[in-house]
Amino acid sequence: MYKYTLCFIRKGNQILMLNRFYPPNMGKWNGIGGKIRPDESPHQGAVREIFEETGIRIERAELAGTVTWITNKETSGMYVFIAGVPSSFQYPTPVKTEEGILDWKDMEWILHPNNLGMASHIQQFLPDMLSGERCEHRYSFGADGEMVDYRKMPITV
Repeated sequence: MYKYTLCFIRKGNQILMLNRFYPPNMGKWNGIGGKIRPDESPHQGAVREIFEETGIRIERAELAGTVTWITNKETSGMYVFIAGVPSSFQYPTPVKTEEGILDWKDMEWILHPNNLGMASHIQQFLPDMLSGERCEHRYSFGADGEMVDYRKMPITV
């Protein structure tokens, strides 16, 4: 079981993103998420984190896949969820929160290969997850923090 969740709230062609105030990924745009509590399932953790970070109550988020990172110190990862809201859903942004700034971003902007403002590897794994391809995205990093291997594998959860 992984320790973390990450959720992308989708409204039409936009995703609610968080520009983080704190490490990891400080100053980068990312989904909504955090640590799973010991008494929670990954889904419960994702729903709780969404509410805590945005005030939005989501009842259903679909498991879209997992992301695993392997370093010389640890193997860890996160469950990634996609939650949809209707195009009529009102959540005016930008909104400054304790965690960072929330804003709706167009998918083309998020996934653009020249967009350097995104958290690590989102542009690589998110398209598969948005298309419904449930996979594990496994990243291995060397001692210097550089990625040395990437594998996309059938999901094991």
